[in-house]
Amino acid sequence: MVIDESVSTTATNVTASVSSLIDSRNPLYLHPLDNPGAALVPILFNGGGYGSWRRSVLRALSAKNKLGFVNGDCKKPGVNSAHIRHWERCDDVVSSWILNSLSKEISDSVEYVNNSMELWKELEDRYDQTNGAKLYQIQRILII
Repeated sequence: MVIDESVSTTATNVTASVSSLIDSRNPLYLHPLDNPGAALVPILFNGGGYGSWRRSVLRALSAKNKLGFVNGDCKKPGVNSAHIRHWERCDDVVSSWILNSLSKEISDSVEYVNNSMELWKELEDRYDQTNGAKLYQIQRILII
């Protein structure tokens, strides 16, 4: 029993000391109101209007200082880093926010991606009209 309490106390102390190093300007900082049940935007993305939805989500992530999780600027630290759990937790929250901003059908189709950047890339690959327009132009050129 004493061993379990000391391990628990040690883990709590390590977490507390690492947490005290993360201030509100750090992307790994989570405000107490930043919970995974929240949605970033008021209207769920249902497959239409991707550009507008994308812009709204990027604004919301920027306001929360979490944009780096989807654009690759906030890279996952090494497995031995003191911040690995903080990064994973923040990434899970960002993924949850994005999933909560999607219709159930779309959310169900992407819920098993590994991280928020992969989730964002998958949504861009599927719904970004710019890529579709480019593909159409290339196909027209090849036919002519």
